Amino acid sequence: MEILICLSAALIGGLLMSRLAKRLALPAVTAYLVTGLLLGPFCLGALAIPGLGFASMEAVERLNILSQVALGFIAFTIGNEFRVSQLKSMGRQAIAVGIFQAAAATLLVDLFLIGLHLFRPEMISVSSAITLGAIAAATAPAATLMVVRQYKADGPLTRLLLMVVAIDDAVGLVLFSASFGVATALESGRVNIVTVLVEPVVEILLSLALGIVAGFMLYWVERFFHSRSKRLSISIGFVLLTAGLSMVEFEAGGIRCGFSLLLVCMMTGTLFCNICDFSEELMDRVDGWTAPLFVLFFVLSGAELDLSVLRNPAVLLIGVIYILVRSLGKYLGAYVSCAFTGCGANIQKYLGITLLPQAGVALGMAITAQSLADGAVVRSVVLFSVLVYELVGPALTKRALLAAGEINPEGQRSARQQNG
Repeated sequence: MEILICLSAALIGGLLMSRLAKRLALPAVTAYLVTGLLLGPFCLGALAIPGLGFASMEAVERLNILSQVALGFIAFTIGNEFRVSQLKSMGRQAIAVGIFQAAAATLLVDLFLIGLHLFRPEMISVSSAITLGAIAAATAPAATLMVVRQYKADGPLTRLLLMVVAIDDAVGLVLFSASFGVATALESGRVNIVTVLVEPVVEILLSLALGIVAGFMLYWVERFFHSRSKRLSISIGFVLLTAGLSMVEFEAGGIRCGFSLLLVCMMTGTLFCNICDFSEELMDRVDGWTAPLFVLFFVLSGAELDLSVLRNPAVLLIGVIYILVRSLGKYLGAYVSCAFTGCGANIQKYLGITLLPQAGVALGMAITAQSLADGAVVRSVVLFSVLVYELVGPALTKRALLAAGEINPEGQRSARQQNG
């Protein structure tokens, strides 16, 4: 009973809050996150009234399956942007920008935090500094996609942005695995080449392979049905299947093998949209079905934001440095790589701003990093940065797309029609 009441409060409260956000010219995703904060264990949840908010972090984590499913649909939707026609026109640009901006953010954060270690070694270790640098590469695709969908943004910047945030996941995985391997070696005195180099590559290859198989199977099964509702149900079923399979982990030949939820579902959507002639119509129906799921996802994400990290001055200092330097790295990395690959002036100027949101992937990396000697510092800094980025990032993304002319400022008609 309490779970159902909490979910209804999350859904209805988030939608009502979005009306206020609209009056303040803020994206709806910001309203959902604020609703989550209000319903979370640091606000209404602390009152311990059954059904009114989430009384503890454990209560929020029990609903984690909804977040995993939502991420699967988000990745599946982004995969739909990787059509052959778009890959031919900006595929090289997306790959170059995706790699360079992530590497630039990692390098700058590494340099500044290692410098902080040399100045104040008791605040942060070298191993934690380089781990945070790798986490800085990660960009949250969910908030970006929600802003694009809400305002029906379309144009060269939007199309490149969706491709870059998808590539960013693979790049971030490699950077984190390598950096965390080095950090572990610094603390233990032993270098594990398998962990540093082999396992992240294996995870990416396995994820892409599973996504390809799932995409072919989805198309094959869809051909047996002609009803729109049945085709929609099959698509939902396959996203649930790929999300579930991506959680499987096993060991082969001494190598830990696993899958990336985002990469698997993204590849499923990419292959399906390129071989299925009715994929666009089907994706429109999937978007309608997932709308309430995404609201719940962001409300739950807001409820997960840990406000207790604000009590630690050292964490706040490291967090401010991390946020400022990561933002600079993302912006400069995107600007330089866009200029080098011949992107337009608007893309060079605004793409970096749209790459700032950070959430689930970074938090997952931070949980892994807790095994370091001062891993608690890494987790607290990431929690603080996610709190800031999730509340500020969507608004900045909206402003960047608006300034680039890819959102209709009046909001009276579709930006896709306007840009078409």
